[in-house]
Amino acid sequence: MAQFISDGLSLAYDEFGPADARKAIVLVHGFSANRYENWKRMGWYDAIAAKGLRGFALDNRGHGESAKPHDPTSYSREAMARDVFALLDHAGVERAHLLGFSMGAHIALTAALLDGGRIDHLVVAGVGAKIFDPPRDEGAMAEAMEAESPDSIADPMLKSFRHFADEQKEDRLALAACSRGARLPLTRDSLMAVRRPTLVVAGARDQLAGLPQGLAEAVPGAKAVTLPGCDHFSCIGHPLFKASVFDFFDGWLE
Repeated sequence: MAQFISDGLSLAYDEFGPADARKAIVLVHGFSANRYENWKRMGWYDAIAAKGLRGFALDNRGHGESAKPHDPTSYSREAMARDVFALLDHAGVERAHLLGFSMGAHIALTAALLDGGRIDHLVVAGVGAKIFDPPRDEGAMAEAMEAESPDSIADPMLKSFRHFADEQKEDRLALAACSRGARLPLTRDSLMAVRRPTLVVAGARDQLAGLPQGLAEAVPGAKAVTLPGCDHFSCIGHPLFKASVFDFFDGWLE
């Protein structure tokens, strides 16, 4: 297992694809997942290597094989975005494509606002127009992670995240702290500052994200792709998702 240090924390990552590639990409997974579950198992490592890209995928702090502090102050989205740049520094990479899914998309957008000059193309998936909505029930995700049993969780979406965390054998107290971490406000006004080629992808049935066009309209020049028949959890492995990303990188996506 490869590791790097960011903000005093030891974070795990994988590298794949040709080491001498001209272009690199960093993959940032979603909440309660990890680099294996979101990316390797779904075929992204092989697809990226086949495209001749040098790929990196990290386990976000609080997830997978990375450090898991239980203090919410360790999980600001700005700190998690800086983890991406720390990985690039560790690997000796100045600029890279950045692909984030769900929570990873929030991290990727935050990274673009902090230091967009190090990002080549930006892809955010599992997010859409609902990113601008106020939280449905702030603190509910943390409470779902802290619950003694998933049977006590009434909200189906929260229950599904809890079941997934249990299946992945994640540290639920770390996840609860992560969900309470401070977030850089992502508003229509603030996202006007994202000056990177940007693609927004979401499933047509993703009730958590909403339609991708609503987010793409807030980012100058951004493109949107809706994956037919997909909900929040099924889009990441969809072949059209991969095809759209690579078409975007190659300049073919209109």
